[in-house]
Amino acid sequence: MIYLDNSATTRPYEDVLQVYTTIARNYFGNPSSLHTLGMESENVLVQAKKRLGAFLHCATDQIVLTSGGTEANALAIHGSVKRKPGAHIITTTVEHASIYENMQLLEQNGYDVTYLQADKYGFITVEQVKKAMQSNTALVSICHVQGELGTIQPIDEIGDFLQHYPQVKYHVDAVQSLLKVPFSINHAKVDLLSLSSHKIHGTKGTGMLYVRNAKSIDSLYRGGEQEQLIRPGTEHVAGAAGFAKALGIGAKKLETEPVRLGNLQKRLFLELKDVDGIRINSPLENVAPHIVNFSIAGLKAEVLVQSLAQKNIYVSTQSACSVKSGKPSRILLGADLSKEIAESAIRISLSFETMEEEIETCIQAIKSIVPKLQEVKSG
Repeated sequence: MIYLDNSATTRPYEDVLQVYTTIARNYFGNPSSLHTLGMESENVLVQAKKRLGAFLHCATDQIVLTSGGTEANALAIHGSVKRKPGAHIITTTVEHASIYENMQLLEQNGYDVTYLQADKYGFITVEQVKKAMQSNTALVSICHVQGELGTIQPIDEIGDFLQHYPQVKYHVDAVQSLLKVPFSINHAKVDLLSLSSHKIHGTKGTGMLYVRNAKSIDSLYRGGEQEQLIRPGTEHVAGAAGFAKALGIGAKKLETEPVRLGNLQKRLFLELKDVDGIRINSPLENVAPHIVNFSIAGLKAEVLVQSLAQKNIYVSTQSACSVKSGKPSRILLGADLSKEIAESAIRISLSFETMEEEIETCIQAIKSIVPKLQEVKSG
């Protein structure tokens, strides 16, 4: 099996699974309980947060554990503007569904949302943010790495600009950039930042929201005092420990793996662009090293996905949160690309476990399959 859908989810490391099962079995106490079992679980949770905080260079009380990146994004967005009805918000046309759909919900409830128009590669600029600012702007929310195209947004420059507007909360979705594209919460001067465990070989069901000041956002829920009163409910101790373990394993590979993935990506760019009918949608520069997006003129993306799956090669069409809609990629349409390009878009996404021979096999399979599909289409 050749698995190349790592932007949707990654296979958990064996060491992560071992940590997860050990913690789930031996530290099952509620970390809020006052007895010994509870205190032992709480200690595991604290240690996991310390490791997460050490990587981000933040305090443990600035970490709010969530069920994943989607919940972290929702908490950041709604929590930032809950006390500001009708406020103005800035985001982009190429955000993940967990941001875009929450923005639409806020619009339905009287908020004013500006969607910055991305260019054909998914980029937005600091100048666009500057021009969109209003006197009642309360939040700027933007992804660091666009999950379908791989576009790297200028989060540091935006953060510098927003220092002139202390009343504006700055949220960055870094789910797709963690361990792939360097970032710093201090350089970007973010107030809020979302991460997810299962994108870096951790387990599903665990994410986190970095919150610079816990008092600056409101909880969306009631029912407990956990996570600085922002996210009530019994914490997922085993998931947090697995997240910290996955991050620790990945951090040791940072000197070599992103560069290696970049070389594999360049190989894909080089080979695919020479296949008749294929258009590369990802930018060739300022792009995350693990994402390649391309379209095949006249072919539905699902046809190639299924043809590759028959050879045990697994790729995707768009973000996993949107793929079952049956509609063209909203992200590519948001980048002002045509419906035909959006309907035929394929995403190949790599991980630290992707091998060179797997990429070569995938390239040869595409080169073999695409002409046959085009022949059937034209016939």
